[in-house]
Amino acid sequence: MFGIRFIKTDPTTYLLQYQKGQSVREGVGLSFFYYGPTTSLVAVPVASTDAPFIFEESTADFQTVTLQGQVTFRVADPKRLAGLMNFALDPSGRRHASDDPQKLPQRVINVVNVLARAQLQSLKLREAIRASEAIVEKVRAALLASHEISQLGLEVLGLSILAIKPSPETARALEAETREQLLKEADEAIYARRNSAVEQERAIKENELNTEVAVEIKKRQIREAQMDADRAVQEKKAQLQQSEMAASIGLEEKRRQLVSLATDNAKAEADARAYGISTAMKAISTADPATLQALASVGMKPDQLIAVAFQELAGRADKIGQLNISPDLLRELMDKKPAR
Repeated sequence: MFGIRFIKTDPTTYLLQYQKGQSVREGVGLSFFYYGPTTSLVAVPVASTDAPFIFEESTADFQTVTLQGQVTFRVADPKRLAGLMNFALDPSGRRHASDDPQKLPQRVINVVNVLARAQLQSLKLREAIRASEAIVEKVRAALLASHEISQLGLEVLGLSILAIKPSPETARALEAETREQLLKEADEAIYARRNSAVEQERAIKENELNTEVAVEIKKRQIREAQMDADRAVQEKKAQLQQSEMAASIGLEEKRRQLVSLATDNAKAEADARAYGISTAMKAISTADPATLQALASVGMKPDQLIAVAFQELAGRADKIGQLNISPDLLRELMDKKPAR
């Protein structure tokens, strides 16, 4: 009514009131009445703004990649921004009179695009796909030092790159190459595992052979020890046999000496007996036979005497004409039993 209006802004909107080309009021969260025909209002949002972006760029090896991310910024100097872009409200005070507020995020995205392009064009495809963190750090630093951003009175709060993707054809080629590389690595892993198994088997065989060699060495040492023991036993036996042989030799020598002595003694006894017999024979040869016979018959039994008598009769049979023997004498002789 009569051109008097009321405006109220939130704490995230910086409001400037101009009258006759002069700033009469400014600040955030203001509320006041004003006269519409002579007042101009400028409302600059100072809250943080998220501006998503997606664009295509070429790498150093002329491969196209798609860069997707988001930049977050806020208006740090709203009065400077209001002097460069049109943030004025329409006469109703409810909306902006131009589309400059909607163009602001795009201007920031354009700066990001230029900086990101410079980074991507210095990298090859494989490097670019894996360099999102490095690109973020370098582009963020460039944004903070950007003259255009500072001239607009903006402050960059954050930058994130969600994905760097190649074209579908390139992605399929990379996938195929990567798949082949993975298969190759799998084959190499299988080969390495088999080779490791062979090495393990060889090590086991070597350990078994070493064990067998060690066992054989131990067996040989045991056999050598047994042979040494047997040799020692044989030597002891030989020493015992030598001792026994020496004892036997000594004993035989003693026996030989004893036999020799016994022979000498027997020879001496025989010589003595022979001498006695010779002496007796000499004495008998000079004696009268009748006397010798008489001496021999001394102590004989009757039957022996009869036998001697018959012997003498037999010696003189040529001189005996007839010999009569009584039956009693024969019976007497037949009844005699030989002495046992």
